[in-house]
Amino acid sequence: MKIVETAIAGLLVIEREMFHDRRGAFHEAYLASAFAAAGLPTSFPQVSDSHSRAGVLRGLHLQLPSSQAKLVRVVAGSVFDVVVDLRPGSASWGRWMSFALAAEAPRMLYVPAGFAHGFAALSDTVLIYHLSAPYDPEGQVTIAWNDPDLAIEWPLREPVVSDADARGVSLAEFRRQFAREDASHSRLERVAPLSRERDGGWAAATRCSL
Repeated sequence: MKIVETAIAGLLVIEREMFHDRRGAFHEAYLASAFAAAGLPTSFPQVSDSHSRAGVLRGLHLQLPSSQAKLVRVVAGSVFDVVVDLRPGSASWGRWMSFALAAEAPRMLYVPAGFAHGFAALSDTVLIYHLSAPYDPEGQVTIAWNDPDLAIEWPLREPVVSDADARGVSLAEFRRQFAREDASHSRLERVAPLSRERDGGWAAATRCSL
């Protein structure tokens, strides 16, 4: 297992070794001892899978106050995967990154608690989440996938979205609703400006425009 840091602290790409022979391929998707040695969480009490048809867009989702760290991997098809840093007090608050995830590429994302997450299915896709906290239907928050302040460069022109995702709040409204009236709130207000980062396949250099 190889861990690759990204431009956002704590957000990691985990590359896994794939063993091929004439029968197919094999890899270890998760090994608790390897995660512990890397200083990563080893408890994921919920594992969920998402089946999406080509052209579907899901997100941007996060859970509050019981935030979830996530291991994200694709076992069928391919996705354009997006995360947005919404951790209180983070120096990269409001910054997003995108990643190409595909079944044939043995890599996954470790997304720390406090990030919003979403993806666009580029083909019929199965995506698996390992979650550090159980799903809480009362704590679900959706950020608008097409928020102009984020200006995420989605690869789908007219994605298929759920009614709930279509009603997602803007980043500005999220800040108004959820920023705490404490020191963390003060730090949030000083973060500027938003920036966008994109990973075109991890072999390519990450691009950033401010």
